[in-house]
Amino acid sequence: MSFAHDVLFGVAVGDALGVPVEFKGRDFLSKNPVTDMLGYGTHNQPPGTWSDDSSLTFCLAEMLCKGYDLRDLANRFIRWRKYNHWTPHGHVFDIGFATSDAISDLMRGVLPVMAGRTDEQSNGNGSLMRILPLALYVQNKPIEKRFQYTKEVSSLTHGHIRSVLACFIYLEYALQLMAGKEKFEAFTEMRQTVNDFLDENAVCSQAEIDKFHRILQNPVGEYETKPIYQYTENEIASSGYVLHSLEASFWCLLNSNSYEETVLKAVNLGSDTDTTAAIAGGLAGLLYGYEKIPEKWLNQLARKDDILNLANRMKANTELGMRIAARKSV
Repeated sequence: MSFAHDVLFGVAVGDALGVPVEFKGRDFLSKNPVTDMLGYGTHNQPPGTWSDDSSLTFCLAEMLCKGYDLRDLANRFIRWRKYNHWTPHGHVFDIGFATSDAISDLMRGVLPVMAGRTDEQSNGNGSLMRILPLALYVQNKPIEKRFQYTKEVSSLTHGHIRSVLACFIYLEYALQLMAGKEKFEAFTEMRQTVNDFLDENAVCSQAEIDKFHRILQNPVGEYETKPIYQYTENEIASSGYVLHSLEASFWCLLNSNSYEETVLKAVNLGSDTDTTAAIAGGLAGLLYGYEKIPEKWLNQLARKDDILNLANRMKANTELGMRIAARKSV
């Protein structure tokens, strides 16, 4: 298969595992842990149903199959919200407030990079959950370009620098995995790469960088500087706040040894179960590969053949882009 298959199915399977228990608390799930693909529950959807996390991920992947075009991506988001494009069963059943507001602005003709709110309260995980396909597009670009593309794609729905930086850190880690690095080595390399970039480029305040101290290990006051994977489960939050989602996804991946263990750990953290598992699942897909995702879960996914077709198209487009880039470098 390919990175495209790893990403799209890694996200979608994690998402679908979490949908039935979204908003369930950790205490409830500790007594009733999710161990397999379930159905109905919170949103009354059949097993294998993915949410807006995957829908918008697929919209981004679909846009990238044709080239980088933010207006095209905005139109796909509008088609999803208004006409049920890339929904699992023909209707939208879940959408975040910030994403909904941004898409409403896109419908009114607001420029894509201006649609996402930039106030501090608008730092949900709605751009982080859908950003991973961008890694395939930026993988051979300079880091300054990688940051710029990340900022633009995040800003369609989430324009605050905290959301942008979370997406950037996430993608930089994904790129390390795509380079074949072992998960802890990839984490160390990502941290160094991001810290160097932030030292050399004034993209945000030190106060914003300090928010990520548990990932970047920058000492802040009396905060501990141990790496995120050394924290206990009780120290890991799993709300819809973008920083919580990023920390939780790294914690689940780095404290697990398979795709299955990673996404189930994410779901059973509770609260924003589908999104935490989608974000962690995308990374686990890259780390372990499509072939290591349990076949029974893949076969239960809604619109599996459509996702497969999209992954095949994205793979072909990525390979074409790499060949063109190689020729230009000669």
